[in-house]
Amino acid sequence: MKIPPIRRIARTTLLALAAAYALLIALLALARFVDPPFTAVHIQRRIESWFEKGKYAKRYQPVALEKISPHLQHAVIAAEDGKFYAHWGFDFQQIQIAIEDEREGKRLRGASTITQQLVKNLFFTTRFGFLRKVAETATVPAAELILGKRRILELYLNVIEWGPGVYGAEAAANHHYRTSAHRLTREQSSRLAAILPSPLRRKPARMDRYSGIIQTRMTQMGW
Repeated sequence: MKIPPIRRIARTTLLALAAAYALLIALLALARFVDPPFTAVHIQRRIESWFEKGKYAKRYQPVALEKISPHLQHAVIAAEDGKFYAHWGFDFQQIQIAIEDEREGKRLRGASTITQQLVKNLFFTTRFGFLRKVAETATVPAAELILGKRRILELYLNVIEWGPGVYGAEAAANHHYRTSAHRLTREQSSRLAAILPSPLRRKPARMDRYSGIIQTRMTQMGW
């Protein structure tokens, strides 16, 4: 019996999605032990540079978590995901706050956790908003289970943007402060954390107010 075209398309689509998800799981399992040589966002920025003026130079040097200043680790958690060690990939309280803010006409605030941002950087780029969010939502629980908190934080600090072509804590420390990630001070770390919402536009030297807020949060969290 011949399968109707709609059913055949649906089955093919489901099989393709299943295969894609299986590939993501395999890549997460590999990332538990191996630093990725590049990410989806790295590729995105390279392609975007082809259509922009100026020379694009990628700076990316993954290092072990032990070689990243605890100040930077704490500052990033305080700035980006205060409940990082308490949730399983989603901060539902922040999501609810973001929804309420949107309903009240306020500026929409971010509610993405470090795990969500890592998954986005590794696999999905910064584009394709709704579809990306759906894919993130399906992948985040697997990332939490396979990688664990320590490796998630290590990967996140090593792959995210800290300026045009600047990826990871080691490159950021060298680019902005001519030092290593291990030697970053509390002040420098809070300023680097302060640019993460908009790393292509913000500069650490201009982040006086927000870096102060981050340091206050760090103190409140016992750091």
